Amino acid sequence: MQKNIIKLFIVLLIIFIIGVFFIGLNKNSIYDTKDLVGQKITKIQLDHLTDKRIITDDDLKKNDFTLINFWASWCAPCRDEHPILLKLSNEENLKLLGVNFKDKKNNAIEFLNKLGDPYDDLTKDEFGKHSINFGIYGIPESVLIDKDLIIIKKFIGPISKNDYDYIKNIVRK
Repeated sequence: MQKNIIKLFIVLLIIFIIGVFFIGLNKNSIYDTKDLVGQKITKIQLDHLTDKRIITDDDLKKNDFTLINFWASWCAPCRDEHPILLKLSNEENLKLLGVNFKDKKNNAIEFLNKLGDPYDDLTKDEFGKHSINFGIYGIPESVLIDKDLIIIKKFIGPISKNDYDYIKNIVRK
């Protein structure tokens, strides 16, 4: 009787282990943020880089469109996209929110003084915790949202000329 219980326990344990492996191996483990498009972002609270202000959802709702750009002074691709951000800063219906990612304040300010400041507001994410809410896993990355805080498009990597044209067409409609 006791041997039968032990055998049953071992068989059930083996079935359980195989089931866990089967489920684990069939699960998609690739980190993908394309499902964020169409989702609403909420509970935004970003500390301003130079002021004691906090940028919240209410601040972003004032804009027709906001491009939230995650960048750092130490990021070479961020330098590559910077001229495009400067051009985008001239768009009437678009506000640019810069999120300085895991960077030193003085380095960020020096970067913007040297290359120009395209941002309407500038915030910081010193430890990379806020970027998680936006699905950011590297920089530069940008998120285009409307006044209802719905994600229209997510740009992974530096904004290209094609991305610039796309953004321009969306905000000019």
